[in-house]
Amino acid sequence: MRIAHVRERNAPAGAPWRLAAALDRPAATNPEPQRWLDLEVARRRLVARDARLAHNSVLFRLPILTLDDHLARGLRVAALADIVEGVAGASGPGPGPDDDAVLDAADLRFGPPILRPPAFRDFYAFERHVQSMWDRRGGEIPEPWFRIPVFYFSNTSEIRGPHEPVWAPSGCQELDFELEVGALVDTPAIDLDAGDAEAVIGGFFVLSDWSARDLQRDEMPVRMGPAKAKDFATSIGPWLVTPDELADARVPGATGPDLAMTSVVRAADGREMPISSGTWASCHYSFGQMLGRASADVHLRAGEILGSGTVGSGCLLEVKDATLGRWLEPGDELSLTIERLGTLRTPIVARPAR
Repeated sequence: MRIAHVRERNAPAGAPWRLAAALDRPAATNPEPQRWLDLEVARRRLVARDARLAHNSVLFRLPILTLDDHLARGLRVAALADIVEGVAGASGPGPGPDDDAVLDAADLRFGPPILRPPAFRDFYAFERHVQSMWDRRGGEIPEPWFRIPVFYFSNTSEIRGPHEPVWAPSGCQELDFELEVGALVDTPAIDLDAGDAEAVIGGFFVLSDWSARDLQRDEMPVRMGPAKAKDFATSIGPWLVTPDELADARVPGATGPDLAMTSVVRAADGREMPISSGTWASCHYSFGQMLGRASADVHLRAGEILGSGTVGSGCLLEVKDATLGRWLEPGDELSLTIERLGTLRTPIVARPAR
């Protein structure tokens, strides 16, 4: 399944997000779903058809609001498949084009896959990226990195969705992005075993860990942080993809699916510059290993998110001189794509006046 928060493009300001599931199967010629199922409209229809559903299941008893609300009821992402299959059918043609439960992607705005994550742990798990960072310092990767999936906690108050603008924070002249895989925890857990910890993941998404490189240079020598270099924005989206959609891309011996991760910057003059190309399968640690570390002696909560860390070449700090030749600036649009997870697009704008 692909799950998203949506609202109509012409909806009034402050209109609530609605939860929708993609009806189109992904294809190489059309990787972005064009038809979405409004899950609350579909739920009401199914209950009207069979009242026993509401009696037997909390999924059908209460309105479908947001994914945050769904998880707070103790339900997992996969439970939503009962609604999708109930309306679309497991193998049938599904609802017609005039069905009021069907939404056209062209009429929609998409929000973050999770609106208010209670925590965000960002890991540092791609060796090529880590090696590049230590090469810049003239050093070697510390030995513990090869034994321990390390992470830092980032800010959850500035989560952005697809097409939401990002700007350089105060005092920053070197705005950068970092292309990562994001994962959503959808069930409480503690002390997970790395071998089966991925069972608590409800889905994956594209994640951009924005970085103010000049602020970061000031913070890191103090051995605390990063802080203001990172906390001003994190973009996630465009939707959540459940793990079963990626199972056939798994490679024996690899830590993750063999799915391409690429980035492109489109400048204000329309010029497009490919920035990076990597693969999820090159990650040194699996999400199971990351979750094993994250959950040690700690209760993970449904709705928490993790970032994989930056894929090799997946930021300007690594490849700026060979590609764009500068940092991001107002007028640019960044497109981050992970195969099967979609493309996360972000316009860069001038910092708004407060």
